[in-house]
Amino acid sequence: MSEGWWHAAAGTDRAGADQVGADQAGVVVRVKAQPKARRPGIGGTAPGVDGPRLRLAVTEAAEDGRANRAVCAALAEALGLASSAVTLLQGAHSREKLLRIAGDPVLIGPRLDGLAG
Repeated sequence: MSEGWWHAAAGTDRAGADQVGADQAGVVVRVKAQPKARRPGIGGTAPGVDGPRLRLAVTEAAEDGRANRAVCAALAEALGLASSAVTLLQGAHSREKLLRIAGDPVLIGPRLDGLAG
């Protein structure tokens, strides 16, 4: 189970039935980013102010949005999706970020659970 760090996006139910249009389907993920990490990677969860978050390390510095783009690209690559499928919703200037993944929650959910492993 997701343990609270991801959920179906607004307008989508857990079964993946889209209620407001195909462009709104997806998953919202809470991420704890670590810019300028020695080794990039995804793994485990980290405690956050509002609950657990997926831990994601990138080698890029937090300058001019480079780390934000790297976080989105790394998550998309780990899920086997195009980098354009992951967008930043909140946290452009924070390590705690909220990302939206476009796609079917029924397919994306199990992949996300595997990343936290």
